[in-house]
Amino acid sequence: MVRSIEQTTMRKIYLRILPFAALTYFFCYLDRINISFAALTMNKDLGLDAAIYGMAAGAFFWGYVLFEVPSNIILEKVGARLWIARIMVTWGLISGATAFCKGPYSFAAIRFLLGLAEAGLFPGFVLFFTYWFPAHHRARINAGFTLALPIAVATGAPISTALLGLDGLWGLKGWQCLYLFEALPTVLIGIAVLFALDDRPAEAKWLEPEEKAWLTADLADERRAVEREHKIGTLHALWDPKVIWLALNYIGIVTASLGMLLFLPQIVKELGLTTMQVGWATMVPYICGAVSMVFCGWLSDRIGDRRWSLFWTCAIATAGLIMAGMTLGTWWSLVGMSIAAIGFYGTKGPFWSIPSMWLTGSAAAAGFAWINSLGNLGGFFGPSMVGWAKHLTGSFAGGLYALAACALASALISLFCIRVPRQQATAAAPAE
Repeated sequence: MVRSIEQTTMRKIYLRILPFAALTYFFCYLDRINISFAALTMNKDLGLDAAIYGMAAGAFFWGYVLFEVPSNIILEKVGARLWIARIMVTWGLISGATAFCKGPYSFAAIRFLLGLAEAGLFPGFVLFFTYWFPAHHRARINAGFTLALPIAVATGAPISTALLGLDGLWGLKGWQCLYLFEALPTVLIGIAVLFALDDRPAEAKWLEPEEKAWLTADLADERRAVEREHKIGTLHALWDPKVIWLALNYIGIVTASLGMLLFLPQIVKELGLTTMQVGWATMVPYICGAVSMVFCGWLSDRIGDRRWSLFWTCAIATAGLIMAGMTLGTWWSLVGMSIAAIGFYGTKGPFWSIPSMWLTGSAAAAGFAWINSLGNLGGFFGPSMVGWAKHLTGSFAGGLYALAACALASALISLFCIRVPRQQATAAAPAE
């Protein structure tokens, strides 16, 4: 009977929450990385060389870091529905304002403000999932949610390059059209959040009373079990050694992944492709990443493992980046970056299932946001390293090797510093 209730309840929750959460994150990432495609024509108009572009694009992450923890604590207090709507509307408006930048300084300022506006969305959803999904579902829900990331890049690539072709529409440059057209859906979805999400299971009118009772009791039992073993306060969560090691691991992953992501169209462009062909070719690594994300999230839940899943995906990313650097200028470099994407996105499900193994409540809100905010400093360092390597040597190879070193550091941290117990493996995937 309990198994039947779990199956029907979790199926409803997956179908209700996952598509909407993934759609939200899709536009989040589309608005975050569309500069990588805009850069194909924008950089010349704004006077940006590779080094300045890398640092200005990375300014996003300083704003993101500053407001990440406060944003997630506010979300925990006022509820996900209201706060996620606020995040989406403000970041959509600021993303659209990027179309009106006039030079390097205004571009960097807008990127910084975009980071402030978007801060809290990702860890907010990770926290939100702990209110709805038992622990043995979390690698799958986190992987399903973050699946929107590679899909945003893969499908956004031809869309963004096509929008660049609207040069002259309403007297605007193609890159200005790109920012405006891709910002509008974000604002509209932000308004829709107010009507589509419920903060807690007890508020869900679409669940039966017995389904609410089962889920509420199951999550309460889990929380009590975690707090008996690991009772951590909100402030303590910020310097807990396990949280710090996870943040360091995440810095390496984000540095490597975003360093590659924000320069991928420019690297592919060196193969002699047209702008539209660059968009199609750029899809390949992220289709591979999407498949990896689903598979690794499923596998991590299935075998009840987090640590080794994280290690091997980081190691795969390292190997892919080294291969890309060694074969730069050939199609094999695209193969290498595809292998790297398999590794990067395979980390998502296992990684974000680890913190909730000892963090609950306000400590979870602060801990998730702290890990994500520190990790996202890599979004500044990665593009900066690649941009400076290109500026100083005329080649992206040195930057790719530096990113590989960051991914390797994350693999070693996973192997030697992150100690988490195996969870009970799930014999079946009842909600899928």
